[in-house]
Amino acid sequence: MALNNNIKIHEHLKVVPPSSTQTTTIPFTFFDIFWLKFHPIERIFSYSLPNTQSHPSFFFQKLVPILKSSLSLTLQHFLPLAGKIIWPSESQQPIIQYTPNDGVSLLIAESNVDFDHVIENSPHEASLSRSFIPHLESTNSSASIISIQITLFAKSGFSIGISTHHAVLDGKSSTMFMKAWAYLCNKIIETKEESPTLLPELEPLFDRDVIKDPNELGVTFTNSWTEIISKMFPNEKGNERSLNILHFEPKLEDSVRATFNLTREDLNEIKQMVLSKWEFYDTNESYSKPQTLSSFVLTCAYSLVCYAKAIHRADMEKEKFSFAFTIDCRARLEPPIPSNFFGNCVWGHFIDSQPLDFIKEDGVFLVAKCIYEKIKMINENGVLEGAISDGFDKYNSLINEGFGVFGVSGSNRFGVYETDFGWGRPKKVEIVSVDRGLTIGFAESKDGNGGVEVGLVLNKHVMDLFSKLFLEGLCFN
Repeated sequence: MALNNNIKIHEHLKVVPPSSTQTTTIPFTFFDIFWLKFHPIERIFSYSLPNTQSHPSFFFQKLVPILKSSLSLTLQHFLPLAGKIIWPSESQQPIIQYTPNDGVSLLIAESNVDFDHVIENSPHEASLSRSFIPHLESTNSSASIISIQITLFAKSGFSIGISTHHAVLDGKSSTMFMKAWAYLCNKIIETKEESPTLLPELEPLFDRDVIKDPNELGVTFTNSWTEIISKMFPNEKGNERSLNILHFEPKLEDSVRATFNLTREDLNEIKQMVLSKWEFYDTNESYSKPQTLSSFVLTCAYSLVCYAKAIHRADMEKEKFSFAFTIDCRARLEPPIPSNFFGNCVWGHFIDSQPLDFIKEDGVFLVAKCIYEKIKMINENGVLEGAISDGFDKYNSLINEGFGVFGVSGSNRFGVYETDFGWGRPKKVEIVSVDRGLTIGFAESKDGNGGVEVGLVLNKHVMDLFSKLFLEGLCFN
């Protein structure tokens, strides 16, 4: 069966955990409810193979069976991921339910596209990466939690594409699942064990009781979903319990996808430039000039200002921008929760920038300062400060006022380039779903030198402008 011109599907199967006979249900927390209708997070891990191992016979007879069996073993530890999101009629909120014989959709595919073209950083057609990402099923009555596609590039390598439901997994959790799968796959190859044990730090904690909700935010979010959806998506009105994911269509027409690198030296130069301007602009005595700035602050400020200026130069009427980012709450809650908690534990915040800050001459400084001060405020006042007001209502208001609202997906702390299934580290890790909004994908540099990678999808003309701004801005001497 052919998926499109460059993909051939060899097999579509359901991978089930071994010997799971018990029905398991897990409630949602307020962190999960917030993301209930959000589009899937889609990532591709691409691996090169030596010629002998990238031959179709090796791929289908050796590599795929090991990936299948290790995936099944991994699901034994991550049982809820094989289940579904449902919303029982007697329940106030949706739940995750695993029943025996539930499993994960797995596509085994082959592509005739040049592997080097797929993993290159320079701009290439945005639609290409979507060939290697599986669909995540959602209907009125249920929603799948993950789906996976393994694609062979003959004589070159293979990719693993994964789509994840944001109401069940945040970035840290989805990365943890991939690392657990890779670890078990590696162990099977190395030791020939049929059922190797998982490292303690990769064992997920599904206990929802560790998340305290004294203000009943879960009830508030569930009750307000109808109102939020009816405002943002009028067509959804009257179907309050539908588990259909809302359509945030990818922007693919006349669009290209590219990855840009900021080395540790680049980040140091940007940091010195930002800090040198701090005293001249500082009107907020609450937060004095910092000693240093994180890679996150510097990367977001630099990349998003280039993004905004490129959009503005292409269309002068687009000049107002804002930025919202999520922050990991695991260590910031009272009491803190274990780092291996599996589920959503991130919260979104908007920075307190002025509408035109992103396109001003000193935009990088202004935006960096706003991000830094917001993080400082979060650390001092608590991560859930403004939890209700700083959510969908704020987003809706900004959109109605003509703002472009930027987001960020991923983190340079996830260590995605450490995900080795036994055939070496990835040649490229890409967050495909950045094409669904004004979002940048964020990861550590694959060479491990302390730099970062930024991925984005833009109209061809806007990408040319972005590339020029991004590269010229790094000519510090």
